[in-house]
Amino acid sequence: MAVLLSTKPAAMAMWRDALLAVDPALEIRMFPESGDPADIEAAVVWTAHDMAELRRYPNLRLIVSMGAGVDHLLRPPGPPPGIPVARLVDRMLTTQMGEWVLLNVLRFHRQDLDYRAQQRDGIWNELPAPVTAETPVGFLGLGELGSHAAGLLRGLGFPVLGWSRRPKQVAGVESFHGADGLAQMAARSRILVCLLPLTPETRGIVDARLLGLLPRGAFLINGARGQHVVDADLLAALDSGQVAAAALDVFSPEPLPAEHPYWTHPRVVMTPHAASITIPASAAPQVVENLTRARAGESLLNLVDFSAGY
Repeated sequence: MAVLLSTKPAAMAMWRDALLAVDPALEIRMFPESGDPADIEAAVVWTAHDMAELRRYPNLRLIVSMGAGVDHLLRPPGPPPGIPVARLVDRMLTTQMGEWVLLNVLRFHRQDLDYRAQQRDGIWNELPAPVTAETPVGFLGLGELGSHAAGLLRGLGFPVLGWSRRPKQVAGVESFHGADGLAQMAARSRILVCLLPLTPETRGIVDARLLGLLPRGAFLINGARGQHVVDADLLAALDSGQVAAAALDVFSPEPLPAEHPYWTHPRVVMTPHAASITIPASAAPQVVENLTRARAGESLLNLVDFSAGY
């Protein structure tokens, strides 16, 4: 039986080598060279893979997302019925996302965009010093990524707020939930960080209403999915000064079209969906562990809850 890999061609060999380093007995196939469909027992895939194509494999017993997000696997027609789907909860993914959030919170908190603009214009001007203890950071999403990043900021002395769909307690984080809780948290967040899973309920959550609830001159950081943000609403908020600046790692669509206004907006900082990149050598042991469990009929690590959408 074989494991099918499907991702960017440049990364395929790294995934193959990482999996074989954990279990040299694995047979690895690299899409589209899948061989006999009956041989495939597990598919380890990323965003571009067609879920309909996985219905070709009669003995498929496991699908693994190569990242923490799984919205790409749930798009119609979705995975084959009855086949469990696991996502990655990997230490390196969590660490990288925490670094990216910390980078951008400090970029905005320490007025980096303003100082860079002054440098371009040859201006020597000391801006008023910010006070960390008076700069609340609000998190949309308190899962693995959000909780870790929140802890990093709490350690630096930022007041940290967090919102989730259901009540959740995270050490050092003032937690909110539900529609009323979202409004309450937004009204106090000088910096708003989105690390939510993408579901029908969270799609477009960062819209004109939510942005309007933020304190004037607040900042937005989105490392989740581009579809969480209504682009026209964010651009309007940036142009009006309601939002002072935004750091965006994710977009809809990707790659971002060359004519999109984000490219040239002076108050937008962009990265190309690179905030947290799966490192195959770090993730491979978890994939092999789940394959071993699937073969033995045991419970899987980080199994996706289809009813919740993540």
